[in-house]
Amino acid sequence: MEALLFFVAIAAVVGLLVVPAIRRRRALEGSAALPARLTDPDHYGFVPPERLDVRLPGPDRELTDALEETQRTQDWQPVARLLALTGDDWELRWQRVQSLAGAAAMELARSRTAPADGPAASSPSPSPASSDPLSLSKDPDAAPVPQDARWLRQWRSSSPRDAGCAQVYAQFLVWQALGGTGSADRRIILEEAREIAREAARIAPADPTPYITDLFAARALGLRPADFEALWEEVRRRAPHHMGAHLAALQYWSAKGHGSKDDAYSFAEGAAGRAPEGSLLPALPLFAVYDHLPEANMVSGLYRSAVVEQAVAGAQYALHHAPAGHPVAPHVRHLLLCFLVRAERYAEALEQVRAVDGYVGAVPWVDGGDPAAEYAAYRALAVAGYETRGDATRIPPSH
Repeated sequence: MEALLFFVAIAAVVGLLVVPAIRRRRALEGSAALPARLTDPDHYGFVPPERLDVRLPGPDRELTDALEETQRTQDWQPVARLLALTGDDWELRWQRVQSLAGAAAMELARSRTAPADGPAASSPSPSPASSDPLSLSKDPDAAPVPQDARWLRQWRSSSPRDAGCAQVYAQFLVWQALGGTGSADRRIILEEAREIAREAARIAPADPTPYITDLFAARALGLRPADFEALWEEVRRRAPHHMGAHLAALQYWSAKGHGSKDDAYSFAEGAAGRAPEGSLLPALPLFAVYDHLPEANMVSGLYRSAVVEQAVAGAQYALHHAPAGHPVAPHVRHLLLCFLVRAERYAEALEQVRAVDGYVGAVPWVDGGDPAAEYAAYRALAVAGYETRGDATRIPPSH
């Protein structure tokens, strides 16, 4: 799930919800055996695999424009303006903070490993779906500028009382800590992230975003359940139906965190049951199911079981009733697509393909080594299954 949350940014990071490698491999092998016309995206107007954007789950033109300018020039002001204009749309703000923090973390990591004259040392390829996850730049004539996340450091030093900067910096530290540092350094970085998150909360006390970042750090630090519950209440007081916050908290209660499968299911189903009309929370049980899939279970009937079908139905209900353009909806659609293909519900799967095609920065694709290939394989299987079932002349309309 952290992969999901990190890839709100640019598709990256640390998958806690792992689709087993054998299951991914079978999907890839299955798609490779299909007729060429089924895997040819042009035949259906789909985006070619090499052009799939691995950084984001869905389009956010304002974000990509601001981050493009900031990374090209290393000037923090475009992204600062973006967050200022985002205002109190808490779901969208959370996603953008994740994105900016993730971009900075990966930019810095790459700058430390690339040669001085390598692709991370200056503006990279302009391709919007480039395998280079660092820059969104599309200007091939831009003057080379070293890309080492200096924009975030300069933003922090120039505007210490900017709530957006503090939020991004706190999440940036969390991503750094979760990115493979030593255990001692990891704890130090996470504690620093928590302190800066508290600072951000003091600057903008109504904003739940820094508390959500604190949820990440608290889970990684192994906070006691009572202390985690107290932190969770701070989030709920500010945004009781925040989907991103629930995705973060779900990881604490999962078997891979500090709870169990029953704890995760109870948390997800309780949130779904309390959700108001238009919320995406009815989709939360699908993420709980995903987090606890058996690692070696290849029986297709698993995906047609009552538990899975109920979770799928909840996700479909949530998408149907959520406002158009909900910032977390693409994440739900990507995961739903995976489950629908596995359940051999191909017409419904193709509806999700039409809604998300072009972007693959979401679970389950980011849990594999090649998100674009993972997604393209499932897309091909959805097309093949749909054609096999008939009505091959019509692709279901997008939502």
